Amino acid sequence: MSKPGTGSASNTLLLRRQLTELTKRPVEGFSAGQSSPFLPCLVDDDNLYEWEILVIGPPDTLYEGGFYKARLSFPPEFPLLPPKMRFLTQMWHPNIYPDGTVCVSILHAPGDDQYGYEDAGERWMPVHTVESILISVISLLSSDTPNLDSPANVDAAKEVRTDIDGYRKKVRRLARRSAEDA
Repeated sequence: MSKPGTGSASNTLLLRRQLTELTKRPVEGFSAGQSSPFLPCLVDDDNLYEWEILVIGPPDTLYEGGFYKARLSFPPEFPLLPPKMRFLTQMWHPNIYPDGTVCVSILHAPGDDQYGYEDAGERWMPVHTVESILISVISLLSSDTPNLDSPANVDAAKEVRTDIDGYRKKVRRLARRSAEDA
């Protein structure tokens, strides 16, 4: 139950342990892909390095009522390097690239930020878990004011600055669409 030719036995064991832990104690605000309504699932049962999750729009936010499919892709070097997270459902947020890739400090490789926006302590560390990633994403979606310092989606950031009502309307429309498509 690992990706053939990648990772080590300890990486596979760590991912299996984190998947088991999330199965026993799911993070509030997250559900699983297709196999179970409340647990993360593997995209392919033979590959522990690709997970599908369902992010439930946090209450009292613009994303409330939405159901957002996402994928976590773990590198063979996990936990030394962070996974990538990409929403498969269309998202509109300054810190989510147009292709759905999530841009939060915890998912950035360890070390110093070449642009000076983040402290090394805000970036990925091997002590982080899938749970800490999921909590960070819920926090990102729950924020009243998205971080506009170094936007991943420049158009969304521009709309937040120039037409906050239009931004909010678009996010709520996408939340409704995601619920209809779920």
